[in-house]
Amino acid sequence: MNKIAVLGAGTWGTALARMLAVHGQDVTMWSALPQELESMAATRRHPNLPGMELPETMHYTPDLAAACAGRDLVVFAVPSVFVRQTAKKAAPCLPDGQLIVDVAKGIEEKTLLTMSEVIEAELAACPGHGHCRVAALSGPTHAEEVARDMPTLIVAAAKDEADAQAVQKIFTNPNFRVYTNTDRRGVELGGAVKNVIALAVGMALGLDYGDNAKAALITRGNAELARLGVAMGCQAATFAGLSGMGDLIVTCTSMHSRNLHAGMLMGRGMSADQARQEVGQVVEGINALPAARKLAKQYKVEMPIVEAVYGIVSGTLPARSAVASLMSRGLKSE
Repeated sequence: MNKIAVLGAGTWGTALARMLAVHGQDVTMWSALPQELESMAATRRHPNLPGMELPETMHYTPDLAAACAGRDLVVFAVPSVFVRQTAKKAAPCLPDGQLIVDVAKGIEEKTLLTMSEVIEAELAACPGHGHCRVAALSGPTHAEEVARDMPTLIVAAAKDEADAQAVQKIFTNPNFRVYTNTDRRGVELGGAVKNVIALAVGMALGLDYGDNAKAALITRGNAELARLGVAMGCQAATFAGLSGMGDLIVTCTSMHSRNLHAGMLMGRGMSADQARQEVGQVVEGINALPAARKLAKQYKVEMPIVEAVYGIVSGTLPARSAVASLMSRGLKSE
């Protein structure tokens, strides 16, 4: 049995915490919102995961130091915009060499760092942290299905293969198969940029375009992602795997997808803020969009779908006009 802290009580963190607890791990959940924890402890439910019951063995605390103390693994499951501040607060509570896994998907707009790189930066800035062990867990996964023990495949990525294998061993169970990869940046890039492409697919659906447009956006969106990744030093094969094409497919085709839902609402005429309000949960594609655009410019990579989505989200380009601009681009070989 491993002692595990899950930082963040959103749907994904809660689904993973439940899964780990069901399979014999000692799990403690932390949230910056004590009322979330009080509700889950009392009801053993999560409001956005209907039908899921949390095991009685799970623990809850609003005390970050207590959550982090003496853990074999600490899971960062807060939204991407809160990863840095959570890492900053947690760093003094963590021993040097603590194994950490990030499950949030995003790129920090100001620094253009992935979430695991943000955590490493905050650990490095805290005295006594000379050895960082930060992995990323990413792939085609919806919390709603993991919470119901449906078959799921995912990737644990770390610079050190041994750390990826340690995460693999802890998370693997009969319903949850974990692969390993040492291309951590590529795995995380796929998890962040696919949310932007899902917005584009949702916009096309909102405009009542069909499966042809959906397939084209998924395929060409993955090409944009792979071009950017290779320019950033990632492995091309990563973007053909679970954390690349796999994650892109599930996010662009499932009605569990917040990004797809938000895109559909914008395709029907809502603003980005209105779509966020209607979805009622974090829409990571909107958060990742400015950083993805900046990376494309920095690495001189052409990403027309990302650029079109940016125009729609920023309100400078109507959705139908954005599609027309993509269709009228100069012809090139695939």
